[in-house]
Amino acid sequence: MAKNRNIMQRYFCIVVLMAIVGISIIVKAAVIMFGERNYWKIVSEQYVATNVVVKPMRGNILSADNQLMASSLPEYKIYMDFVAGGKEKDSLLMLHLDEICEGMHKIFPDKSAAEFKAHIKKGRREKKRNYLLYPNRISYIQYKEVKQLPVFKLSRYKGGFKELAFNQRKKPFGSLARRTLGDMYPAIDSAKNGLELAFDSILRGTNGLTHRQKVMNKWLNIVDRPPVDGCDIISTLDVGMQDIAEKALVDKLKEIDAISGVAVLMEVETGDVKAIVNMTKCNDGEYREIRNDAIANMMEPGSTFKTASIMVALEDGYITPDDEVDTGNGIMPMYGRFMRDHNWHRGGYGKITVSRILEVSSNIGVSYLIDKYYHDNPQKFVDGLKRMSIDQPLHLQIPGEGTPNVKGPKEKYFAKTTLPWMSIGYETQIPPINILTFYNAIANNGKMVKPRFVTAAMRGNDVVEEYPVEVINPKICSDTTLSQIKMILKRVVSQGLAKPAGSKQFSVSGKTGTAQISQGAAGYKSGTVSYLVSFCGFFPSEKPKYSCIVSIKIPHGPASGGLMAGSVFSKIAERVYAKDLALDIRQAVDSTSVFIPDVKNGDLAEAEAVLKDLSIKTVWKNERNSGWGYARNDTVNVALESKEGNSKLVPNVHGMGAKDAVYCLEKAGLKVRLEGVGHVYKQSITPGSRIVKGVTITLNLRN
Repeated sequence: MAKNRNIMQRYFCIVVLMAIVGISIIVKAAVIMFGERNYWKIVSEQYVATNVVVKPMRGNILSADNQLMASSLPEYKIYMDFVAGGKEKDSLLMLHLDEICEGMHKIFPDKSAAEFKAHIKKGRREKKRNYLLYPNRISYIQYKEVKQLPVFKLSRYKGGFKELAFNQRKKPFGSLARRTLGDMYPAIDSAKNGLELAFDSILRGTNGLTHRQKVMNKWLNIVDRPPVDGCDIISTLDVGMQDIAEKALVDKLKEIDAISGVAVLMEVETGDVKAIVNMTKCNDGEYREIRNDAIANMMEPGSTFKTASIMVALEDGYITPDDEVDTGNGIMPMYGRFMRDHNWHRGGYGKITVSRILEVSSNIGVSYLIDKYYHDNPQKFVDGLKRMSIDQPLHLQIPGEGTPNVKGPKEKYFAKTTLPWMSIGYETQIPPINILTFYNAIANNGKMVKPRFVTAAMRGNDVVEEYPVEVINPKICSDTTLSQIKMILKRVVSQGLAKPAGSKQFSVSGKTGTAQISQGAAGYKSGTVSYLVSFCGFFPSEKPKYSCIVSIKIPHGPASGGLMAGSVFSKIAERVYAKDLALDIRQAVDSTSVFIPDVKNGDLAEAEAVLKDLSIKTVWKNERNSGWGYARNDTVNVALESKEGNSKLVPNVHGMGAKDAVYCLEKAGLKVRLEGVGHVYKQSITPGSRIVKGVTITLNLRN
């Protein structure tokens, strides 16, 4: 019993000791929390640094001519900490409250001074630490004005006023190319789509890090890691051309009450996209950029695909441009279905050449030829398309592109009717920009280049990264096929259904497209019929500089690719051509320069008379003659050389103006047809050939 009593005494002592220790800890904690609170707070403020993330400025998006298309401007949300600064700040706030509220009302007239006063008093009463003073974001100028008000101009630790900065994205040209440039999620400063999303990592920059620390009773901002602002990106877009394309397209969409429309203008040699427009009709009847249909639209291309079909047959040697096809009365049965030409109700086209088939966009002509030569081996036709890379994804610099769908004979649902209908642009899906890339390759002497939207990333004046021209296919077909299809596409505009796409100022080449839009599982015959009308081509035909596609979706007939899309193409081409006629600065002369003009070949007597009036010296290379001849200029004079031609041979009119060339040739008994403007650079009948009276000679002119 004595032993048990000793054990209980020891336990009791231990319990009492632990209770005393516990009570001591609680008492000490209470003393620190309440009695020594201010002291330890000061100590902690001296040694504890709070890390603050510093946001970098987002880079700008510039046009090809360095105009600002998207930029970041600072915006702010303003808050109040009613606990910071203690009683001294609180007294100061109440003393100047009326003045503060009147000032807020002047800066933000949508709220009265009384509303601001009630709002601030509520936050003070609830002792809020992060109280929103104004619900909306404010500009930098407004922020600076608010910072001048009493109490608010103090530091955040004394006055309690603080701000949260945002980089708001602004587009100086409004909605111009909005969908391509892209948008931002304003609440989180994150890229949503377009170039903003594709180049987000380059535009965004790198966050910095700072902290505040008290040193010798002064608060200092210590920079741990400075922020690195984002790079600027140089886009290929041209503001003037973008405006031209958008206005031309929207005017036509309103005129025909279209559902949507796209237009893309591309530089032939580089693939640089100079303008891209995507318009969709909204519920209020206005047209806005909602989706990037130019790169994502997966509808059937229609007759613009016929060019590719004919090129495959030309390349394989099955046809020539002069071969004839009997298209009959415009209706031809094909494996249980009827293929129709657009003029079937007027009796069709009858016998026409391959060239004329594309000129009038004959469905029967194209489908008959492709079915005739590839019915037993459709894979060969598909392989021909693949050789021209029309089925290849482009891997564009902006997100959202569609992948071309060109069906093969081993795939599901490839029936006997698939090949003939595929050949005229049905049962296949290709985005508009892919079709344009194909036509651009034709204009670019067979070299297919990838469409480019951005050429470089810059930091200041330094190039951080360049994005060179990328070649998809160095040669889509032979030179012979290329020459033949160029000639045909030029006739499509000058003599065929695409005349509305042409211009009196220069020659245009291209192809129309009119496709009935499938209603999905319901096919093409359910409910209201809608159409996709398009035109794709390039200009000027002789030396193409730009290619362009216009594609419009309309909810009803009649539908015409030439009249609807072609007329938009014509307006874009003519205005871009006029804009592009800027004189080379190297041709500029001052008053002390000796200016020797270019002199066309032709009537030398008239040329000498004009040059004499201009006080320009002339030198005759042979005996002076009032007839026809050649002129050559150098830096100090013009050399004239008379040339008496053989009246039985076709004269050489290269370098002559239209008037002189026509006179010379008609005098020799030939009929003359002119194409283009300027001076002669090509004649269809070789100089020196024997003259056949009454034969037509075609002269190609350019400036």
